Order: sequence, then structure tokens, then C-alpha cells
Amino acid sequence: MSLAELELFADERIARITLNHSRRRHALWIECLTNLTETLQNIAADRNANVVIIRAYDPVFSAGYDLHEVVEGDSQEVQALFQQCSETMRVIRNAPQIVIAQVSGMVTATGCQLVGASDLAVASSSAQFATPGVKIGYFSGAPAVHVTRNLPRKIAAELLLTGELLSAADALRYGMVNRVVDDGEIGEATLKFARLIARYSLPVLASGKRLLYQQMELPEDSALNYATIFMALQSASPDAKEGIQSFFAKRTPRWSDR
Repeated sequence: MSLAELELFADERIARITLNHSRRRHALWIECLTNLTETLQNIAADRNANVVIIRAYDPVFSAGYDLHEVVEGDSQEVQALFQQCSETMRVIRNAPQIVIAQVSGMVTATGCQLVGASDLAVASSSAQFATPGVKIGYFSGAPAVHVTRNLPRKIAAELLLTGELLSAADALRYGMVNRVVDDGEIGEATLKFARLIARYSLPVLASGKRLLYQQMELPEDSALNYATIFMALQSASPDAKEGIQSFFAKRTPRWSDR
């Protein structure tokens, strides 16, 4: 049984990964993280999808790290777990595809990190987010990296320092997720969101994703210089030429990835 089941909607250029270990509440132990990472890397290499959805079977999205691995493993094993988790988050960020988290139920600790590392997120109205490490004397350090990059400082600090729940409505309000929908509509709503993006060129989406994150880490003047070079180089790309020509001709563009 795969811990990260893969479906490919080839005609729509959408891939969907489903975390499949409900018995362990979709905890992100090292085998699961490795499986998820390899699946994402294969999708990135095949380039048959423009958007990747990550979801989980009910009742929770992810309970975060498997604490049994943390408590029972030796120092090298625990370090390997955290290194694998960091690698998974890097693969999501560096993938050419746009990654959407489809969030239902409870999301805790590293589950929040997985949502935060994703490019976009859709949550069901009953979803709840928490980083409860502080409650058990084990501060959610790695999840804090992505939580603080998705939420305003004071909201992120409250989530991390109290361990209390953040509702889906507040996650939307503060920018942790893009959309909140009724529980029964989460699957179709996420696919609909994915279709909005998957219709565009993968080379354009991939380069745009790199630009989006890289310029955010730069001072404004440096970001402007970087974006200026990016726009100049992009103007010579096949898809930019095709897109502009199709705009003038009032026809549907024929992207290079089709």
C-alpha cells in the first residue's frame, strides 16, 4: 500500500496525491515523508502535470510528526527524520508545478508546515490548525519556519506560543489559506481551483513560481532589478511570444507543454 497515492488527471494536467495512513492520523513519519518526496520528484521530472494537489483521507489532514519516532529513535534517527521533512518542504517549494494543499479536518504541527510550504491552500469550513508543541514541552520549531511566512507576526506567535486552535475562517482571514468551502465541496472546489491554473503553460508557471519566492527575499530595489531582468528574458520565450501573438489574434494560445 502506498502511503502517498497518486492520481493523474492527464487531460487537465493535474496530479493529486492522497496521504493514505488514517490509522496513524496521517502523521508525517520518515517513511511517509520519503514516499511523498519521491512522488513529488517523479511528478516534477515527468512534467505531465502543471498543478499538484496534496490531500488526505478523513478524518484529519495531518497530525504532524509521529512522536513515537521522536521519542523512540536515537539522535541520528531523529535528525534524519527532521532532515527528511525539510527536504520534503524544499521539494514542494522547488517543484515546477504549483502545489495546492486540500485541507480537511485537524491540521497540527508539521501538518501546518506542509500547508504553509504549499503554494496555495483550500480548506474545508471545519478545518482547524494548531502548533501544540509548546503544550508538551517540544516547541514547534520546524513548523514555525513556514507558519511565520504565511501569517502575520503576532498571529503566528500566538499560534506557536499558546498551542491553541486557529479556525478555517481565521486561517482565511490571516492568509494561511486561499479559500474556505463547505466540507462536502472541498474535493470539487480544489479541483476547480487547480483547473484555473493548470490551463496555463508549465514553463511560465515554473519560472513565475521561482520569481515569486526569490523576489520576496530581496530588498525592494534588488527585487525590482531581478524582476526587470526576468521580464526581459521572458519576452524571448516561446510561450511569451505565442501568448502575445494569440492575444492579438484573439485565439486560444497553444502552449509548448501541450
